[in-house]
Amino acid sequence: MAAIQNPPANQSRLRTGAALMTLGGLAFVGYAAVFLVLNFSGAFLELGIGPEQVDKGKAEIEAFSPQLSHYISHVHIALAGFIAATGLAIAGLSWYGVRRGERWAFATAVVVPVVGLAVALPAHYPWGLATLGHLGPVYLAVVIFLAGVAVAYSGMRSPR
Repeated sequence: MAAIQNPPANQSRLRTGAALMTLGGLAFVGYAAVFLVLNFSGAFLELGIGPEQVDKGKAEIEAFSPQLSHYISHVHIALAGFIAATGLAIAGLSWYGVRRGERWAFATAVVVPVVGLAVALPAHYPWGLATLGHLGPVYLAVVIFLAGVAVAYSGMRSPR
C-alpha cells in the first residue's frame, strides 16, 4: 500500500508520532539489555523480582540443581533476545516506515508488541510477579509507544 500524501501539519504529527514509537521500541531494547546483564550478575533474577516474589537466589538454585540454574539462565538469555528483537523491529518499522506514512509499517509496528505483551503480561499477575520494578519500565515504554501511535495515527489520516 502506498504512502498517503499529507499536509505539513499531518506530516509533523506523523514524524513526531513515529519518533515516539521508535523511542518506545528502543526502550524495549534497553529493558532487554538490563534483563541480560542481570542474568549474569549476582542478582540472577529479573529486574524488580526479589525475595518477596522468589524465595531462592542464584546460589540456592545452583546448589539445588545446576541444570535448573542453567535452564533458567538460558530462558533469561532467550527472552532478552526476543525482547530486544521486538524492540528493534518496532523501532525500525516506526522510523523507516511509519515516518513515511506507510500504513503496513504502522499496522505491523502496532501488532508486534500487542501480540508479545498480550502473551507475556497476564502470566505475571497470578503469581505476584507484576511488581512496579519489574513491569514499570515495560509500562513506561508502552505509554511512550502508545502516545506515538496516537500522534502518528492522527497524522496518517487522509485529508478531507
